[in-house]
Amino acid sequence: MKLGKLVLMGAILLAVVSTPALADPAAGKAVFDANDCQSCHYTEGPARENSIADQLAKNGPELWYAGSKFQRPWLESWLQDPKPIRLLKYNSLDDKNPGDHPSLAAADASSVSDFLMSLASTAVEAGVIKAKNNPKGRLIFTKKMPCSGCHQFPARKKVMGGLSGPSLVGAGTRLNPDWLYAYLANPDEFKPVRMMPKFDGLMSVADMKKVAAYVASFE
Repeated sequence: MKLGKLVLMGAILLAVVSTPALADPAAGKAVFDANDCQSCHYTEGPARENSIADQLAKNGPELWYAGSKFQRPWLESWLQDPKPIRLLKYNSLDDKNPGDHPSLAAADASSVSDFLMSLASTAVEAGVIKAKNNPKGRLIFTKKMPCSGCHQFPARKKVMGGLSGPSLVGAGTRLNPDWLYAYLANPDEFKPVRMMPKFDGLMSVADMKKVAAYVASFE
């Protein structure tokens, strides 16, 4: 009997230890605020920018749809060891990104990730796009549209492309494929003021989906 009780207690303890902690967005927001992240990033939608002046007044990208945009494993890892995604300083076309984004301890990064992944946009429909290195998407991205003129991307074991937009190297692990399509289809929903062109009327829905799938395949 005593042996049976010990086995039962051991099983219960193992279950408790192995069960992942439940996400707590409120605790994550407290960590986000305590680290003054809100001084550079706003987290309540919808988009606030109505003019170029509004955009230039921002110190960092908006995060009110972060849960729809990012993939959780990448986000938690990046918060602990942030590397520049934009090669140029935010809101600059000349100055190099100094790479001085603060890092968080592992526990804080996990907590903040809980919070950011809870921020979603209803404009992003799940299950629409699957990553695929398709020829049509590649042709549009590199030739027909100016995508590669602004964004770095992996090509034949080297990095190509421009510097004025965020790098898309590693987009396959960083970005949600469904958000990529939603952004191409309706960029005004996420960034009313931007340099990136509006593709509605320039690309068909089918072609936007092919480009989103192509970008989602980037390693």
